[in-house]
Amino acid sequence: MNPDSTLLTTGIIFILALVLIAIFLRFVPLGLWITAYFSGTKVSIGDLAGMRLRRVKPAHIVNPMIKATKAGVPIETNQLEAHYLAGGNVNLVVDALIAAQRANIDLEFEQAAAIDLAGRNVFEAVQVSVNPKVIETPVIAGVAMNGIEVKAKAKVTVRANIERLVGGAGEETIIARVGEGIVTTVGSAKMHSIVLENPDSISQTILKKGLDSGTAFEILSIDIADVDVGRNIGAKLQADQAEADKKIAQAKAEERRAVAVAVEQENVAEVQKMRAKVVEAESEVPLAVAQAFRNGQLGVMDYYKLENVQADSKMRQTIAGEASHTPENE
Repeated sequence: MNPDSTLLTTGIIFILALVLIAIFLRFVPLGLWITAYFSGTKVSIGDLAGMRLRRVKPAHIVNPMIKATKAGVPIETNQLEAHYLAGGNVNLVVDALIAAQRANIDLEFEQAAAIDLAGRNVFEAVQVSVNPKVIETPVIAGVAMNGIEVKAKAKVTVRANIERLVGGAGEETIIARVGEGIVTTVGSAKMHSIVLENPDSISQTILKKGLDSGTAFEILSIDIADVDVGRNIGAKLQADQAEADKKIAQAKAEERRAVAVAVEQENVAEVQKMRAKVVEAESEVPLAVAQAFRNGQLGVMDYYKLENVQADSKMRQTIAGEASHTPENE
């Protein structure tokens, strides 16, 4: 055989071998497999290649698997792959399982995966279950029966309830229910001083209502951090009511005044109407006198006597009017 042909064949075989090795290393992270092997994690080279084909990053599966194996948490690669493909945080779920095992909390992988896919931090939930969390409410105001406002702030110590994390209400619901309990307790007190003297009555009333039902937490204690006296709501309401009554009375008085003015104007119009009738009647007197002259029923002397009587009457009216306006009478 020609030596040149042998050399060429050897070179081609060497190049093909390099290409195959590169492809193999591309699909199989050999360093990760070696780490898993010496860590006692059962992950085959075929599994690693299959992860590449399924578009799963092997490091995101193998590293949490090694961690779980070292912690003694039984788990399979298929479970981790399924959770990764579903959009979950594999590393966080494994940390939660390890923390739950150390705290002697019964937490299965399916339950932890469901909590993670629900959008909750499952590792933080396990931590809160072991180390209770304190939720501080804002300042909440209630009004006692005597009308005095009482402001209170509470600190709620809660522990995560693993079984109710999926579908359970969050911290906002706890704060709202505690606020409702504070308002109810203050509102049922006859005097605001009773609440100030016994702030623990608020805690006792709230705890009796079972406010943690349907939530992802278990309330351990409710402590009133601060109690203060606010405004005198009762006095303010009475003042507002008195002002409203005053405006109503003024409106009614104005209405009566308007009615009286309207009646007065109607009477004035009626008087003017009657005066017009009198003037109309008086205007007929000359006509009647003229008619009497024509008919011979009234003589000249009779007419003069009538004129004298009218003149006397006007003179008496004038004298009477001046007498009524003298300074002595005034």
